Amino acid sequence: MAQPDGSRPVTVSDVQQLVKRKDEIEAQIKACYELLESQKGVGMNEPLVDAEGFPRNDIDLYQVRTARHNIICLQNDHKALMKQVEEALHQLHAREKEKHAKDEAEALAEAMSQNQSLPQAFARVNAVTPGSPASISGLQVDDEIVEFGSVNANNFQNLQNIASVVQHSEGRPLSVTVLRSGKKVHLGLTPRRWAGKGLLGCNILPLQR
Repeated sequence: MAQPDGSRPVTVSDVQQLVKRKDEIEAQIKACYELLESQKGVGMNEPLVDAEGFPRNDIDLYQVRTARHNIICLQNDHKALMKQVEEALHQLHAREKEKHAKDEAEALAEAMSQNQSLPQAFARVNAVTPGSPASISGLQVDDEIVEFGSVNANNFQNLQNIASVVQHSEGRPLSVTVLRSGKKVHLGLTPRRWAGKGLLGCNILPLQR
């Protein structure tokens, strides 16, 4: 059991031991009361002398006195033990609460650091035609573009930058990095002629920063 100075934290096992001891004390108290009951139903307060003031000879006075004394001592032990159980449970709950708060703080810190480490996007995909080169590469609506070939947030000026890269890369795979649901996704996109318009088959809008 942990000392009041907190030299060792209370464990679940400590609490279980205290509860076991409490059950033992309760069983001992019950046994003492049963002994009193067997002595003509003498309780804790019935007189042990007869009407004339002589010790009763119909009961075992020694057993009765011992049982009464034991009950008083055991009840005091029980009271002190209940206080210990309560304090131990309180410590356990407080530590559990503290651990929960710490876990939440760590999860929040991790999420924030991930957000900070995510690269900056400069454009967003707002349409992808099924069967197009963009669709086949895995590009999806609402993907935010971080890198499109040599174009990134640092050198992007307008959509003409992307158009120029697409024209110069016809038939050759382009490395495209997008942010999707807060995660980076790398795609290989090959601009080429297909049944639809343009070489990609998607619509890209610049992001307003």
